[in-house]
Amino acid sequence: MEVINIQGTDDTPNVILDKDNGKFEFSGRSLPEDVNLFYEPILEWIDGYAEAANDSTEVNIKLEYFNTASSKIILDLLLKFEEIVEGGNDVKIIWHYHEEEEDMLEAGEEYADIVDIPFDYISYAD
Repeated sequence: MEVINIQGTDDTPNVILDKDNGKFEFSGRSLPEDVNLFYEPILEWIDGYAEAANDSTEVNIKLEYFNTASSKIILDLLLKFEEIVEGGNDVKIIWHYHEEEEDMLEAGEEYADIVDIPFDYISYAD
């Protein structure tokens, strides 16, 4: 599978999807002007990955900020990873949040309540 490696900007996150090295990461800020245009190839990649997923997948989400449109897409991403779990593979979400940003921790907890995937929470400082 081709690796997705998108360098983030002020408005779009860094995205690394690398099946061979088991690296799945979303970091930075997510408020793209056209959220569907930005995330469509990512969602399609995850669909392809789901057809032959690794036995174990660890997804690191380290977003400093995301807007409302991105929050819906993040849920769509998580639901796709949940389908991988339903297919018999292990998936774990590592939700990183700044120690002073309780809102980001709460966002992770809300997603964890919706999808049936184990979440680990890691706080970090500057």
